[in-house]
Amino acid sequence: MFNNILFVIGILIFIFFAYSIIISFYEKEHKAAFKLLSLVIVIIPIFILPSILNFEEIYSKILLTIFTIFILILTIPLKGKIHKPQKHKTQIDERDIMFSREELIPESERFTEYYTQNPKKLILDNKFRKNPGLLKPGTSKYNPILFALSNANFFTVESFKNRVDGIVSENKIDLQAKEISKFIKTHTIYAGAKACGITKLKKSHLYSVKGRGDTYGKTVVNKHKFAIAITVEMNKEMVDTAPLAPTVTESSRQYIEAGKLAIQLAAFIRNMGYSAKAHIDGSYDVVCPLVAKDAGLGELGRMGLLISPKIGSKVRISVVTTDLELIADKVFNSNSVIDFCIQCKKCATNCPSQAISFLDREEINGVLRWQINQEACYTYWTKAGTDCSKCIQVCPYSHQNNLLHNLVRKGINNSFIFRKFALLGDDFLYGKKPKAKPFPKFMNI
Repeated sequence: MFNNILFVIGILIFIFFAYSIIISFYEKEHKAAFKLLSLVIVIIPIFILPSILNFEEIYSKILLTIFTIFILILTIPLKGKIHKPQKHKTQIDERDIMFSREELIPESERFTEYYTQNPKKLILDNKFRKNPGLLKPGTSKYNPILFALSNANFFTVESFKNRVDGIVSENKIDLQAKEISKFIKTHTIYAGAKACGITKLKKSHLYSVKGRGDTYGKTVVNKHKFAIAITVEMNKEMVDTAPLAPTVTESSRQYIEAGKLAIQLAAFIRNMGYSAKAHIDGSYDVVCPLVAKDAGLGELGRMGLLISPKIGSKVRISVVTTDLELIADKVFNSNSVIDFCIQCKKCATNCPSQAISFLDREEINGVLRWQINQEACYTYWTKAGTDCSKCIQVCPYSHQNNLLHNLVRKGINNSFIFRKFALLGDDFLYGKKPKAKPFPKFMNI
């Protein structure tokens, strides 16, 4: 009897491995597929040979006991160490972010004023100013056609900026908060978003001072009560080429998609008689990852980006703020994501600029968090010409959204022991330092 039970388990394991191999080939992870095949060759005979060769059942009893204990260890809910959730309390001055500093023109009034107040940053920023720059000729990943396409994408996003706000209709529609909240989230996903969540707008969500364009240096004033966060998904095949040109092409394309959704949603809300403003790439009042976390869409990981529970960090975010009364979603505080990031460090290992810390979270401005070295990160961008995305590519959470990877994510969320096995498995199948994959065929020109 025990031999037969072992045989059935062996068949089920074979089916699971066969599915995993097919998925790996579909994802073009050929090395992972062949590694899984080698495991099948080693593991499956252990389960099916006792029945075929009629071994003594004591062998099957011992193996079944070991197998049962192993499965129980992996599947029993075990939270492990409880980590303090991240709660942001202070505001960020947008003038301090790299995109704002990059826009400063040497010897201009803004340039002189900023670096007079921040002399240490001038030393750091002079390093990136010596490089060709993002999407510029002379960079190490220069691709004239894909860089031209990426610049066209950013040009398109730029054209959205005069549409982020508008006139509010005088015909206010009487709405129920619960019903309109559900409709907004459902419709936004139907319109192309990967996820949509709602949070009460906090002061810590807002930049303290604007740092870009005509509003540079002005205090951010936003009296809206709620914020709606929207995520869109970057194509995994494009991200897997990181840090080569397709990554910035895909990143910029998704800024278009996120921007369109936010502008359309804000206009819809204004048409119903309520104030609403879209916050899109290059035109933000808010820090999007902080809003998205509090809207229940993900956790902030080691690389400082939002990690979605289903698709990892390969997301782009836009936000709509509004005075429309809504129902806020539960804040996404994931002990398992924080615990996994503490152990993993794969983004830090693979970061070309060494901008991601290997250390545990530190308290910065009263917040327990990881903070990347943004100067080192952006300086690499200006050398490579792309927005890198290597950390996104290698993050174990960023695998495709399918049954195989979702089972792994469920296990990671369930047990601290499973997290350790998941990390070992990810390194075994995909490598501790995954190389950039070839361009997708439709990108070869």
